[in-house]
Amino acid sequence: MTNINRKIAIVGTGVIGASWATHFLAQGFTVFATDPADNAEARLYDFVDANWASVEALGLIEGASKSNLKFTTDLTKAVNGAEFVQESGPERIEVKHKLIESIEAAAGVDTIIASSTSGLLISDIQSKAAHPERIVLGHPFNPPHLIPLVEVLGGKLTTPENVTKAINFYDSIGKKPIRINKEIKGHVANRLQVALWREAFSLVVRGVASVEDIDTAISNGPGLRWALLGPFLNLHASGGPGGITHTLQHLGPAQREWAQDLGEYPPTDDYIVPCANGVVTELEGYDFVKTLKERDELLIGLLAAKKGSSQIP
Repeated sequence: MTNINRKIAIVGTGVIGASWATHFLAQGFTVFATDPADNAEARLYDFVDANWASVEALGLIEGASKSNLKFTTDLTKAVNGAEFVQESGPERIEVKHKLIESIEAAAGVDTIIASSTSGLLISDIQSKAAHPERIVLGHPFNPPHLIPLVEVLGGKLTTPENVTKAINFYDSIGKKPIRINKEIKGHVANRLQVALWREAFSLVVRGVASVEDIDTAISNGPGLRWALLGPFLNLHASGGPGGITHTLQHLGPAQREWAQDLGEYPPTDDYIVPCANGVVTELEGYDFVKTLKERDELLIGLLAAKKGSSQIP
């Protein structure tokens, strides 16, 4: 199968937009990207070049090539004729409104416009749109060229059909889309992360454990399981024959007590210094650029292993 000559528009080529462009290129599309920032074109091509080996390792669709990337500062040229628009502009509602206005002036009335926004509500983003029914949330997990998750949601004026259309599109290009049923700030995955960070910050501030030991606790403990099964299936596995029902009946009272003792997100910025100092200590003796490179290499291996499994959801 080839997606050559099928045009995707990327509006905004920062870290997220560039990563999206890399993924769409790997899926065989012709990608037109636009961004008014100085040196945006050079940064985009550098990003694609630096990360092409990663998407090659994951597997390229027939016809996929870096040469299918086109950059223009003319948003109209980038969007005109695109079958799908992935907007990844700055997280400011007034900027989103201007981008949507410009995109709609050039895109077909049936073209899905997906926003990568990590926290803004789609209802707010689409509030001034001429055709709000086709504007959806398409929030990736960073980096989109490696991480499969995409959170999809419609705003108050989005039609259910277009939400389904977006989900089906993302599914067809190797993503793992989830449908969010109700708008909420931060969506789903980021809120789950914040819940963990809130307690992690609190544990550091309260002197319960060091930054390094908290990182170790997650990366060498539950994080290993979470990479394979989500929190509910892990609870189900913990219950043996009785499954999640047994786990919650057995541990629920204790966990309820622990939950009442969880820390709050620090009310001031005083927590930043001890957390940052802890990270510096943890990274002593490591080259963090190489750490991230090795992380991505291991992630590619994990994704390949999961793809080859028939029993991991």
